[in-house]
Amino acid sequence: MNVMDMDTVSYDESTDEVVIIDQTLLPGEIRMLSLSGAKEMWDAIYLLQVRGAPAIGVFAAFAIYRLAKDMPKDSFEAFYEAFQKQKEYLDSSRPTAVNLSWALNRMEKVVLAHESRPVEEILKALHDEAFLIRDEDISVCRRIGENGVSLLSDGDGVLTHCNAGKLATIRYGTATSPMYLAKEKGMNIRVYCDETRPLLQGARLTSFELSASGLDTTVLCDNMSASLMKSGKIQCIFVGCDRVAANGDTANKIGTSVVATVAARYGVPFYVCAPCSTIDLNTPTGDEIPIEMRKDEEVRSMWYEKPMVPEGVKIYNPAFDVTDNELIMGIITEYGICQAPYTESLAKVKAMASKID
Repeated sequence: MNVMDMDTVSYDESTDEVVIIDQTLLPGEIRMLSLSGAKEMWDAIYLLQVRGAPAIGVFAAFAIYRLAKDMPKDSFEAFYEAFQKQKEYLDSSRPTAVNLSWALNRMEKVVLAHESRPVEEILKALHDEAFLIRDEDISVCRRIGENGVSLLSDGDGVLTHCNAGKLATIRYGTATSPMYLAKEKGMNIRVYCDETRPLLQGARLTSFELSASGLDTTVLCDNMSASLMKSGKIQCIFVGCDRVAANGDTANKIGTSVVATVAARYGVPFYVCAPCSTIDLNTPTGDEIPIEMRKDEEVRSMWYEKPMVPEGVKIYNPAFDVTDNELIMGIITEYGICQAPYTESLAKVKAMASKID
């Protein structure tokens, strides 16, 4: 079974189940999970069985559609009350990735737009919207890659942090999309993947999918990136993000801001790859982005036979950090590359997206 041949999130209409790759088991085991219940769907997001902002958005759309099929059908009021309850429940699973609430809000708009129709027609509209969100994600990632690959040259060394690859989307990825397209064009690039502690998404996921696709891939511990940049082996950095504030501050996996700070020191261009759905103009700056705090055991004991932190020592384990906009050379979207002043360029591409949507 080759993970590169599968969509990260899909919907099996023969069984009425949302199907995902369980990313907590990679790279040692490839297992598909088929989900239909609210609790197991909530767990899938919280436990990172499905992860990455775009993939979470698609998953949320499919999940709320599946749950809607079991909601009361005798009246719109009863259906909508149940829909809101499940929407709020799913939305509580992770606070930082804006795509989760974005997708759920988009599905709710479909419900309200069909308020005067029978519930069966509402369900058909929800089905179509969920699949449209899936198709849009594939197209968006491809276009991000086309914009990003214009920044690469044959022989470049590219650094990435965490997993903003195919496994974080449906296909292509965001930060990895330029790398896949570079390979399609016959360019020889070398990709360096930060290990990404404490959950090792760069080691377990990014290096797994890139090497499976035939790209020259190297893994390094997070505290080694400065040495690599200073040596001149990195010409470009691509990372993904879970939310972009109106001023261009971006929230991404913990450690991203360290990479950006070091890149500025050594003059390596640092780019954030972000679909327009992650741009949150209602969040003025990165200071207002909620940062998820994770459980202690992810640092203390998760990867070890015995705990590696003495008992009684406190653990600081945020899932994300915020990269200040002045450290970002550009934010690569499906509508082009935004540059400072970000309050203007992000608003412009967001307006372009809304017109087309």
